[in-house]
Formats: sequence, structure tokens, C-alpha cells
Amino acid sequence: MRIALGLEYDGRGFCGWQSQARGCGVQDALELGLGAVAGSVVRVISAGRTDTGVHASAQVVHFDTDAVRPMNAWVRGTNTALPSGIATLWAKRVPDTFHARYSATARKYTYLLLNRTVRAGLARGRVGWFHRPLDVAVMQRAAALLVGTHDFSAFRSAECQAKSPVRELREIALERHGELIVIQFTANAYLHHMVRNLVGSLVYVGKGKHPVEWIEGVLASRDRSRAAPTFAPDGLYLSAVEYDSAWELPTTGRGLTLIEL
Repeated sequence: MRIALGLEYDGRGFCGWQSQARGCGVQDALELGLGAVAGSVVRVISAGRTDTGVHASAQVVHFDTDAVRPMNAWVRGTNTALPSGIATLWAKRVPDTFHARYSATARKYTYLLLNRTVRAGLARGRVGWFHRPLDVAVMQRAAALLVGTHDFSAFRSAECQAKSPVRELREIALERHGELIVIQFTANAYLHHMVRNLVGSLVYVGKGKHPVEWIEGVLASRDRSRAAPTFAPDGLYLSAVEYDSAWELPTTGRGLTLIEL
């Protein structure tokens, strides 16, 4: 049978999502936990890969197994075998045609950016930080220029293995809540480091280093050297994965606020 599973994790204790030879990936820990419940080896496929230090509040995976267990066992049983930084949230049997990656219609990433003169203490590792005041209205105008289907080569890492740099960035929502700036990106898919590179460039505009129109020129240039440096992973969360309602999956995303951290 094929089972879809939702989970959340704190990315600080792992070397990213993907399985590694030294067993430090979130995938490695999850597969061991599921294997303990199944009594056999379990391999999972995820909706998206997160980098080292990046978190998830709504990751979705699927796996195939011959083990017959109550759905609750794949949640509570797996959690007893997982490290404290990972928790499974729900499990649901799905048709064999469901695929956590290819069936997804959109993915949302949320970046939490602490904007104050001093670094984070309580939320250390869970928010990004910039010390100078940022003009959110200007950042919103710059963000609007990035929405649409574009070649995002200027915002991809040199290690990116995607066959095409073209992505459909459907929305960037950017709001200030006191000292916290919340930036939400919705796209069909992303390039390696794309969100963190976009955040860095929006910060450049917000602090007044470049005018709004600069970011449009960077996008058109397809030149990574013209964009800002990659921003810290601390405040980045995979916060929603969208699927057609026909799959009848539990909710796969929620809002993130500083109080929840």
C-alpha cells in the first residue's frame, strides 16, 4: 500500500532533507523511524528538499509498504522512534498514483526575518536577522516585479542541478508584524537557494542599497553575480504543499508567527 505522511522538523540538527552517507539527513531519521514501525526497510519520497538549517512545518512524503498497521501507528509509533527535532503530524492511505513530489501543484516557503538592532536570543536559529531598518513598502514593490514565469538563473546557486531555470513564482506576500517581517513565496517549484537569494536581494532594496527597479534588472540579466549574497537559512520554512482536493489529504500548511516559535 502507499501512504502519504505529513511532518514538521527543526532543520538545525540535520544536514538538510536528503539522505546522506553519514546518516545526517532528515530523510535518514524518518526512514529509520518508519522502518521501526514497519519492521522492514522503508524509503520515502518528499514533496521538496530543504537545505541544511532550513525548517519545515508542512513537509509531505509518501512511501510504499507491505506492513499493515493502523494509520495512527505511522504517526504516534514513528514519533517514538524519531529524534526530538522531527514529528509526524498525520498519515493517510492514498492510491498508488499519488506522488508526493509530482502530484503537488504548488509549494509555499515562509521566511521569518527579525528586523531590529540586536540579534535574536529566544528565537535563535528560527528567524533570520537584519539589523538596519527595512522599508517594507519598497520591498513589496520590488517583490511584485518578480512574480510570474521567469528564468531565475540570477537567483540559483552554482550547485543547482535543475534542468531548467524557469519557474512560475505565483505570489510573494510580504508583511511587517512589529519587529518581524514575514515573507511568503508560492511557486510551482524552486531552484537551489532560490528563496534565500530572493530574500537577500529584497533586503538590499529594503535597506536602500538599490532602487526597486534594480531587482528587475537582476532578474533579466540571468547573472547570479549581480544579485545579493545568499541569506541565512535560519528563518526559512517549507510551510505548505498544495495538492488537488481529489486526494483528500489533511491540511498541509498553516501560518507562522513569532509567538508560535
